[in-house]
Amino acid sequence: MSETRRFLPYTRWPEALAKQYRAKGYWRGEPLTAMLARQCELAPDATAILCGERSFSYRELDAASSRLAGRLARHGLGVGDTALVQLPNVAEFYLVFFALLKAGIAPVNALFSHNRLELASYAEQIRPRLFIGSLAHPLFASGDRHSDLLTAIGAELVLLDGESGELGLTHWLSDLARAEGLAIPVHGPTPADEVAFFQLSGGSTGTPKLIPRTHDDYFYSVRRSNEICELGPHTRYLCALPAPHNFPLSSPGALGVFEAGGAVVLAQDPSPISCFPLIARHKINLCSLVPPAVSLWLQAAESDPSVRSQLESLDLLQVGGAKLAEAVARKITPLLGCRLQQVFGMAEGLVNYTRLDDPDDKVIHTQGRPMSPDDEVRVLDEAGNPVAPGQPGALHTRGPYTFRGYYQSPAHNARVFDAEGFYCSGDLVVQDADGYLTVVGRQKDQINRGGEKIAAEEVENQLLHHPAITHAALVSMPDSAMGEKSCAFIVTTEPGLKPLALRKFLRERGVADFKLPDRFETLDALPMTAVGKIDKQGLRARIAEIIAASQPLTTA
Repeated sequence: MSETRRFLPYTRWPEALAKQYRAKGYWRGEPLTAMLARQCELAPDATAILCGERSFSYRELDAASSRLAGRLARHGLGVGDTALVQLPNVAEFYLVFFALLKAGIAPVNALFSHNRLELASYAEQIRPRLFIGSLAHPLFASGDRHSDLLTAIGAELVLLDGESGELGLTHWLSDLARAEGLAIPVHGPTPADEVAFFQLSGGSTGTPKLIPRTHDDYFYSVRRSNEICELGPHTRYLCALPAPHNFPLSSPGALGVFEAGGAVVLAQDPSPISCFPLIARHKINLCSLVPPAVSLWLQAAESDPSVRSQLESLDLLQVGGAKLAEAVARKITPLLGCRLQQVFGMAEGLVNYTRLDDPDDKVIHTQGRPMSPDDEVRVLDEAGNPVAPGQPGALHTRGPYTFRGYYQSPAHNARVFDAEGFYCSGDLVVQDADGYLTVVGRQKDQINRGGEKIAAEEVENQLLHHPAITHAALVSMPDSAMGEKSCAFIVTTEPGLKPLALRKFLRERGVADFKLPDRFETLDALPMTAVGKIDKQGLRARIAEIIAASQPLTTA
């Protein structure tokens, strides 16, 4: 590792708060890799990961990640470098994640649903020296290493999972380095108070923002989540949501399971057909889902009661990512036979849980309370004054695992942080007298489509590239299954423009499928507010009225 390398910049906590968090034992000066080292001492042969027919013990997970870290170090990568990673729900996601941490390389873990647009945006922000992708993704199905996308990403080293040969990920994870007697340079994780990796913000602006997470703050979030959710070596966790999401990664997620010495079982997707057999086969006792997936599970259990026998081992179902309807929440225990835990968190930090001993009223009606004694929460009105308990207001927060600024985004940070370092999440919440939060809306111009966050401005900007579209506004519309879907209001010079053609246009521009508008409405002009901005509140009301009146959808 070169001595000249510098740590990645990030907005640090004020020293007084940092000292407080260390004194209280929240920040222990341990890298995230310490959880693997600990399990290799306690139970090296215990199962860590189950992926299809493959199984990895803690010893094997540690060894494979160390091999890759060593080979990356030999390539000259290390502290101060960044990586862009895009892998599906496979064991390699965790092997790569720990390898990069061990080498001191800070990754951005893109979702597998992300497309050309998102990958190019992340690459522009972090300028990665390393890209790790998968031939299972349509973008790389041709195996072309000279694509425009890879050129735009600009990484000097590209490793693809599923590719044979010397630049295949499997080769770099293999034992060949030892067999060849290669010398491995000294490498190691970044210090605990430096950037470990970046998380993705759902964001309400056109450019996805990156969230720097340190070992100290993220490790505390994992440990405290474990305490609340009572994880241990007995835990068998089904990772059914995309592995890079904050929820299945650390709340308590896979990292919580590794810290506790349990096993992570990977599912390709959260559908009942994928998950129910895995729950039965591996005696899964913990799973986390977003509300649309919960609805699918409930439908499956209701339509065919015999499938419930596959769920006998399931003890706790966590639900988060979007608001869970009370009617749905009440069905979970009777139909799925497990307990419900509501989770309301954000990649930026603050995580709220209903507790395992909470009364039904709290579990059904709220999204939990902050997990740390030092999570500071303010619920403020438009004038910045605290509201009374039970009244809605904007959520502001700071604490030992809530970040202090997006990566290299000073202008945006000035808008979302106040002078005391409180982060305005954009959520509208009600806090009761016991500190429990209920989400009632959002300030940000963001659509939460079943747990997937869509920045309206991003899609609007892409629509405006179409030669026949002069104005565009993307707003949320109510949907019983997803909670929200998206509706694009457009002004066009081509009256016969079809939704099918517009979705094809957006796909060709690299927009991820989940961001494609679910519906299009054509207007002669977009309504404006008194200050000259598009009246999105009015547009949301308009589409809600249309849906309520059961007018036929614009069809593709």
